[in-house]
Amino acid sequence: MAKAIAAITSASSAEYFSKNLQQVGFSSYTKAILTTIKEAVDNALDACEEAGILPEVSVVVERLGEAHAKGADRIRICVEDNGPGLPIDDVVKVFGEYLASSKFGRGRCTRGQQGIGISAVTTWAQLTNARGVTVITKTDKMRQAVKCIAEVDIKHNKGVMKDKETIDWDRPHGLSCEFIIDARLQLQGEGGLLAYLNGSTLVNPHLTLKYKILDQDWVEVPRVSEEAPEIPDATEPHPHTMKLGEFIAHSHLFGRVKVGAWLKKGFSRVSDGTLTELIREKFASKGLLEKSVDAATEEDFKKVFSGLQKAKLMAPSTKSVLSIGEAGLAKSVQRLGNVDFFSVVSRKPTICDFKPVLVEVAIARMTDRGAGAEEQTATLLRFANRVPLQFDKSACAMTKAAESVNWRTYGLNQPKDSLPLGPYIIAVSTVSPFIKFKNASKETVDASDELVEELRRALIQAGQKLSKHIRREEKEADLEEKRRHIEQFGPILVDGCCRIVKAKKERRQKALEGLAKLLGREAHLAEKELKEAEVHAEAALQELQEVTGILPSSESELAAKPAFAKATAGKQLSLEGMEEKDESKKFKKEAKSKGK
Repeated sequence: MAKAIAAITSASSAEYFSKNLQQVGFSSYTKAILTTIKEAVDNALDACEEAGILPEVSVVVERLGEAHAKGADRIRICVEDNGPGLPIDDVVKVFGEYLASSKFGRGRCTRGQQGIGISAVTTWAQLTNARGVTVITKTDKMRQAVKCIAEVDIKHNKGVMKDKETIDWDRPHGLSCEFIIDARLQLQGEGGLLAYLNGSTLVNPHLTLKYKILDQDWVEVPRVSEEAPEIPDATEPHPHTMKLGEFIAHSHLFGRVKVGAWLKKGFSRVSDGTLTELIREKFASKGLLEKSVDAATEEDFKKVFSGLQKAKLMAPSTKSVLSIGEAGLAKSVQRLGNVDFFSVVSRKPTICDFKPVLVEVAIARMTDRGAGAEEQTATLLRFANRVPLQFDKSACAMTKAAESVNWRTYGLNQPKDSLPLGPYIIAVSTVSPFIKFKNASKETVDASDELVEELRRALIQAGQKLSKHIRREEKEADLEEKRRHIEQFGPILVDGCCRIVKAKKERRQKALEGLAKLLGREAHLAEKELKEAEVHAEAALQELQEVTGILPSSESELAAKPAFAKATAGKQLSLEGMEEKDESKKFKKEAKSKGK
């Protein structure tokens, strides 16, 4: 007797993701804590920027004890912001429903897009501790804040609200979300929590971040820019980036409009001229373009879609991308630690795979990496829409671009097909309203040839700036070494000559002073040059402060004033130091004229 066929059932998106949370960043207990904080902070930053508020975000991580599962701890995570807050009816949608987002498909450079991340965090909290998220929210229109617990109805993909109450809260508006999850805390390393927090401050110069991790003291990273980024207008998709199924599904978003009106309204770079070309080349008839979208058949859509693929369309506008800017990056780089030198490149927006893209790169040389730093691999920081990417590095477009650059050309040691060696941080930021990620957890950017080439060009530009600095240092070091050799053997030569000609002590002293003068080591000249260098250094420091808005502290003053450090290094009465190039030329001319 044949076995009965099992009934086919359907599952909600919440049910699917609850069984596949590894796809959205919960593949391990270590990634769980990082994903939780990242999703909450990303939502806070997006909300603040949408409302034009300079963000102030605080993060608290607390260990409550052993977890129910083996190899993990019960961790409490609380993220608060000063954003506009959420209306109470939206809380369960944001935290308890998958694919519920105001940013889905809008074509803007926002951190969140699909409305999956924070709902997945709520699901993880439910699965590991049988409790959802505790939310406190307050908007400008609310007299008191509202506190509640939001959970996910996994079977039906609906948000559920529990224990709703009004409370007093010491802020005019904002939102706080608290999760208790099973996780394992990793602080250091590329996948560590500190790497994420430091990376977030690097690409968000307008962010003030406070955090307290376990029993450590509060750490505050103040903003270095008082300007909230201007969020550009959304852009519609370009027809050349879509597949036929996407094209047809896109038509359902516009209701009962004519096909021609839908094409102009629903896509970028489709104009009246484009429609005329479709008719002229017989890709579509005038009657078809006048037909309602609802009445169009599949054959009609195929005909129009095929015609658009053959039509000559302008590349999409690049006005929709959001730039951090070279000035903003220059300010943020100095928050990474003791920086000896940095170069920043912000490319002009361009088109890659018919999508607007902007690439920015910062390379910093650190002085606090300790012994053996020259043999260590440089740290690569990757960012997509100003969000740090910390996992699945090898397949990412930014990694492939960085490894393909010949860093040896710019004075760095580099193993074959790898990142360069040395105490360097290479930060690469890609911004686009249509970034193509390889997975739902958004950790890897697809490495298309056009995007990799654009990333390479930005890295090469930053490498060229770094190369000029390194070569200047090498030339100065080589010149100084030659002078030291002359200082070492010159007096011996003078003594020998004085003995041969039986010169007096006064003549020997004058010869030594002349030698010091030729080498630029004369005491009174050194004092004069030192004063001039101090004046120039103060002017350079003032200019640096005007550009970055940062006044270096006493500990980092050398890093902030490399020109001053090099100008004054060794120009002391002990005859150690370096000669300025113009003085060197003058002394050479004098020596040459005396020789004649």
